[in-house]
Amino acid sequence: MPDIVIIGAGVVGTSIAYHLAKNGYRDIVVLEKDYIGSGSTEKCPGGIRQQFATEANIRLSMESVRFLENFEEETGYSADFRQYGYLILATNEAELAAFRDNIELQRTLGLEVALLSPGEVGELVPGLNLDDIVGASFCASDGYADPYSVVSGFTSAARRFGVKIHEETEVTDIKLVKGRVRGVQTKRGNFTATAVVNAAGPYAGIIAGMAGVNIPLRPSRRHIFITEPEFNRNGPLGSLDWSDLPMVVDFHNGFWFRREGACLIFGMRNPDEPGGFETSVDWDFFSGALSKTACHRLPALYDTGIARGQSGLHSDTPDNNAILGETPEIVGLFLACGFSGHGFMHAPAVGRLMADLIMERKSALSEVGPFRSDRFQHPPQITETAFI
Repeated sequence: MPDIVIIGAGVVGTSIAYHLAKNGYRDIVVLEKDYIGSGSTEKCPGGIRQQFATEANIRLSMESVRFLENFEEETGYSADFRQYGYLILATNEAELAAFRDNIELQRTLGLEVALLSPGEVGELVPGLNLDDIVGASFCASDGYADPYSVVSGFTSAARRFGVKIHEETEVTDIKLVKGRVRGVQTKRGNFTATAVVNAAGPYAGIIAGMAGVNIPLRPSRRHIFITEPEFNRNGPLGSLDWSDLPMVVDFHNGFWFRREGACLIFGMRNPDEPGGFETSVDWDFFSGALSKTACHRLPALYDTGIARGQSGLHSDTPDNNAILGETPEIVGLFLACGFSGHGFMHAPAVGRLMADLIMERKSALSEVGPFRSDRFQHPPQITETAFI
């Protein structure tokens, strides 16, 4: 069997390693430039949603949900998967019409999704400002999991199958011979391989460039802010009955929030954010557009203290879809990147899909047409419009 090197020990890379090893591959090495889960995995809110606009993404999500529901049985770790649902809010009739179309597709694939009225939204999540809400979509089997637990589960299970994971081992070059992968060079030595999987998250474009492959991947900063522990005290938030709060998303601007223990965590994309690798917290954005939006949707936040903020990187593509599969330019170079914020929720399914592709095994997930790396050379692409 071939030697396989996976670049990136986040949730995607470790999922791929686990699924390969589970299917009999033993000579697998995962290389991580920092520590396991230190990149986008560490800074994501853990959302798991199946409410997408394209069949391919819906199927990936549904497969991932099935896996996460049995995660402890598979890996020996609990994923802390809380299926409290995703509530996606519409603020105009165009959004609501798009939700109706999405729900029709989702239901044909077997997903149970409801279209809610503003009154039903208020019953589900008391405390919301409903003045500009015209409706919402809700899927009860969506929810959120703990990123640390998931990446730890994949890592532990992969190691039990013999996978070797090297932390603080930064890849500096990909070795090629006549258009075929032959290994990688790192700051701590060389590794031979006939297959290399680029699961380097926001750095995947740099890694691909080492092999002369150009992919349209744009790293972009996303923030998470954490309130003080309000749900163990009397106060505006603590008085709300939010024991099973779904992940709530304002589709128009991307503002989202959910409960985490005694705290509320929330964030929002900055449409004016330039691409790049900056991960400092933009407190001007927080005190300006984000605070205004957050307090509009959730007035109780006016009187709530903020404990801290953090930021991580999304890996966005022009059509908001991942880049998956073997590159047409280089034999043995596989891409698993460009998830546009959906990497954590799709990682279980992507691990299985990539294992099938590397093993040249046909399966229900192994058709990657919408995710092929060369799709950008042959427009139009199938754009994922349910992008948050």
